[in-house]
Amino acid sequence: MRPALLLTLLLLPTAPLAAQPPGEHRPIIDMHLHALPVDFLPGLDFPGMQRPASEEELLRGTLAALGRYNVVKAITSGSLEQVARWRQSAPDRILPSPVFPHFYDFPAVDELRGLHAEGKLAALGELTAQYAGLTLASPELEPYLAMAEELDVPVALHTGFGPPGATYGFAPRFRAAFGNPLLIEEALVRHPKLRLYLMHSGFPFLEETIALMHAHPQVYADLAVINWVIDREEFHSYLRRLMQHTDCGLPQRLMFGSDQMVWPEAIGMAIEGIESADFLSEEQKRDIFCRNAARFLRLAPETCE
Repeated sequence: MRPALLLTLLLLPTAPLAAQPPGEHRPIIDMHLHALPVDFLPGLDFPGMQRPASEEELLRGTLAALGRYNVVKAITSGSLEQVARWRQSAPDRILPSPVFPHFYDFPAVDELRGLHAEGKLAALGELTAQYAGLTLASPELEPYLAMAEELDVPVALHTGFGPPGATYGFAPRFRAAFGNPLLIEEALVRHPKLRLYLMHSGFPFLEETIALMHAHPQVYADLAVINWVIDREEFHSYLRRLMQHTDCGLPQRLMFGSDQMVWPEAIGMAIEGIESADFLSEEQKRDIFCRNAARFLRLAPETCE
């Protein structure tokens, strides 16, 4: 990775580091967790957050955080092999899903079908199309969307922003414009039964995210990474705007996510990002933390009790 990229990553603004103290917490579904090698994106680190020394330490630390904060289910993405290892450690909590097409190659559609038949595929993505210079409308992704619609597999799409300078380092095909959620509209029209959610809630494309979710009521969104990486006041302003759109049921389609990559502390910080939003009622927090995701994933309501 180029030195200039390392510098910009290290200077990426972070939210306050205080996380909610451990204790009895309402149930949480994390829609955006990762099972990644500890050397993922070297140089991308944050003040006060410790990158574990080994993959075993990362796994233990992540599972400990999930237990501490009562995260009952977590859509967990990475390579098929690594996600399978994590699922073996917590089969009732880890819901496996592959990352592609950037960072990892396109998996074979037949392999994914086989995993689904075996109950080992809970979702498709994080689809990192933007990092590969693609959009959801790109023909390379069409076989995967067709399969997901046919098998009713949820699709998790990266939208919005990425690390500063990504285009000049690890993702030369990355384009900021490809993070615009409106670019997925034609794919949604081609696949009207597709269950899809926008990772990062399209940040910073606020108006475009609202427009898309208003027009397509089947689309949900997670609040991952923006609930701890960006300035807390800016995140709350973004969330408040999304929550104001009760006319199209947007508050019932926003879901919690941590985007924990290689820092288990991110889980608590992401939770605190929601907890500290004093404009949210207790019922709204329960919806974001668990009930909206349970509905999207078609889990039993008891999951969130």
